[in-house]
Amino acid sequence: MGSTSKVSAGDGGAVLEDVPHLTDWLPDLPTYENPLKHNPAYAAVRQYFIEDTDVVAKDVVVNINTAGDGVHFRRAGPRDKIYFQSEDVKACIVTCGGLCPGINTVIREIVCGLWTQYGVREIFGIDGGYKGFYSRNTISLNPKVVSDIHKRGGTFLKSSRGGHDTKKIVDSIEDREFNQVYIIGGDGTHKGASAIHEECKKRGLKVAVAGIPKTIDNDLDVIDKSFGFDTAVEEAQRAINAAHVEAESVHNGIGLVKLMGRYSGYIALYATLASRDVDLCLIPEVPFYLLGPGGLIEYVHHRLKENGHMVIVVAEGAGQELIAESMGSFKNLNDASGNKLLLDVGLWLCQNLKEHFLKEFKEPLNLKYIDPTYMIRAVPSNASDNVYCTLLAHSAIHGAMAGYCGFTVGPVNVRHCYIPIPRVVAKSRHVNVADRMWARLMSSTNQPSFSQYNEIIIQKRQEEALRGGGAPTSANGTTTMKANVDEHSHEVTAEKPTDVIETGNRQGFPKDQTEISTQTTPAEA
Repeated sequence: MGSTSKVSAGDGGAVLEDVPHLTDWLPDLPTYENPLKHNPAYAAVRQYFIEDTDVVAKDVVVNINTAGDGVHFRRAGPRDKIYFQSEDVKACIVTCGGLCPGINTVIREIVCGLWTQYGVREIFGIDGGYKGFYSRNTISLNPKVVSDIHKRGGTFLKSSRGGHDTKKIVDSIEDREFNQVYIIGGDGTHKGASAIHEECKKRGLKVAVAGIPKTIDNDLDVIDKSFGFDTAVEEAQRAINAAHVEAESVHNGIGLVKLMGRYSGYIALYATLASRDVDLCLIPEVPFYLLGPGGLIEYVHHRLKENGHMVIVVAEGAGQELIAESMGSFKNLNDASGNKLLLDVGLWLCQNLKEHFLKEFKEPLNLKYIDPTYMIRAVPSNASDNVYCTLLAHSAIHGAMAGYCGFTVGPVNVRHCYIPIPRVVAKSRHVNVADRMWARLMSSTNQPSFSQYNEIIIQKRQEEALRGGGAPTSANGTTTMKANVDEHSHEVTAEKPTDVIETGNRQGFPKDQTEISTQTTPAEA
């Protein structure tokens, strides 16, 4: 990515992971009085301006015997002096990647914040993600244009994956004389934002590049949480509630809900804890196994004998190794952003559960599969996320006006900060299964810890490898399936058994009355 964090130490020994500033390569820039000083809305706020020496600690819980000064980030907020005059600002906003509740709120609040707080009048939206920069698609924005977009899902500016050409983008920024660029997106988008910042710096441009982190999976590192996550968890409850009603209304009823979570199972974790109706939660961070003592099949059978029904929540990235193994020759595929296309764990679980129950227990299942994956991200943000998005947008505005660049914004221990982009994208955040939150889930569902049988599974794989391949059953006892890749949607699915009958959005398995209700089918989040 070609960029690293600026690290410095204060007089008290505190370590500051700082963000770039325009004066790093334009040292003679003049400063101007912040117009907020004369804004009547802020007249009553005492000590409103943030000092340049104000920082926020990354870690607030430390061991008293080993605690050092720790890492800190620059606190977000308006500064007494700014590096742009309002009439000289020409700002643009772009959204990239997948949808997330709250994008439109962020767009609205950037526009309204620039307009009402700083008096900026030239604000533009880049239509269609990064590609919009060099296809010259722009939308003139003002508070009237964006007044009610926060009530809608999706992105008012449209989005796209891929299409990042740093040189073309910066050529467009320079040609159109943009000097503030607000980029809303996930880790891949932020890597692109960092590249744009570095190229602007290389060319000596007075351009402030500010990122607003977006990921519905809540897997961006450093910040407390991502916007839209609370809304997604709330919406997931509808699917879980429906699955619970369906499951408890029949004998041997299973409600299976697939939620988003490519590499991190936060939505599944929090939705399960919020519901209290879930009997089993599967996430990418915890490997599980179908057969053998303590395996998934044994637990499902036990739960059905005990209660007569159960609800399973699975994150879309769970069990990918098992599914790939069962498909044999499947090869990894990626989308335009470089994200790995996922195999459909929901359909795979449906097939394996019904087949093993018929084979081992001679019992049919009434299984209802609900896939609300794309429904939970297409809704408007809830009240909590709306407030959060407003704070993120305003933090980004204050940072750009103060001359900071190559940064992203977000709360660290509740306080909003300016964080170096390389720090945020260096690694993804995953559910810590040694944490109390996962222990709370285990206590709520009473599910087994499948990972303790890892050695048994490894041994079984090694034995089968020595015997040679060719068996229709994988080392984990799963049915071998073929992979189909749709040439238009690029969805990766298992080839369905010959006894599957499709009717609209419902699929019937005559042997065990399995019903599948999917609102959307593309596999990419």
